[in-house]
Amino acid sequence: MINIKTAREIELMKNAGRLVGETLKLLESQIRPGISTLALDKIAEEFIMEHGAIPSFKNYNGFPGSICASVNHVVIHGIPSKAVILKEGDIISVDCGALLQGFHGDAARTFRVGQVSEEADRLIKITEESFFKGLEQAKVGQHLGDISAAIQKHIESNGFSVVRDFTGHGIGRDLHEAPSIPNYGTALRGPKLRAGMALAIEPMVNVGLYHVKVLEDNWTTVTRDGKLSAHYENTVIITEDGPLITTLL
Repeated sequence: MINIKTAREIELMKNAGRLVGETLKLLESQIRPGISTLALDKIAEEFIMEHGAIPSFKNYNGFPGSICASVNHVVIHGIPSKAVILKEGDIISVDCGALLQGFHGDAARTFRVGQVSEEADRLIKITEESFFKGLEQAKVGQHLGDISAAIQKHIESNGFSVVRDFTGHGIGRDLHEAPSIPNYGTALRGPKLRAGMALAIEPMVNVGLYHVKVLEDNWTTVTRDGKLSAHYENTVIITEDGPLITTLL
């Protein structure tokens, strides 16, 4: 069942989303060659807790970090580590969630570490653009498949591939709620969008093939061909006046 949020619940979700956006902005200012992903994790955790919230990911099904820090060919769920040191030319996808006043915000960005390759730069750009192509369809009366199809079309028309094994999701009191939101699919399919739906829309895009594998830690997910991957996500509320992004400052 897809939960429909009340006006009061939407206000609380906006607060949680704003904190996630602020956390990602803070991390962006700290990302540089020589910093470890564990150091970034500690910065995020302290900032979230200083604002009276709890990191959504910490201990979620046993995940050890407060953020997911996924470098280069890591697609999602990279575990923060003092052994992973960022270097010039890397890209890092940071996924961040916060639980505030009973509701979650969830967002992800892929950041450049110094100067990156033309290919990496274009991957990040197209991944972000694909989210906004999907957002154009996030209106009352449209179908969930309209979002998925728009994302897939933009990604594939630019020569990249869409990860199939993981999807976006509903969000609210729980970090993951119905419905699942694939980043590929067919327009005019799936449930109709209604005001009050809260969706975490999150394209995951690969330079090479879309196939991924999960490593032995049961979290870290990498591209099978070892090529770069990028991730872009926001929490979106469907309203009568159009989509409201809670996690974008």
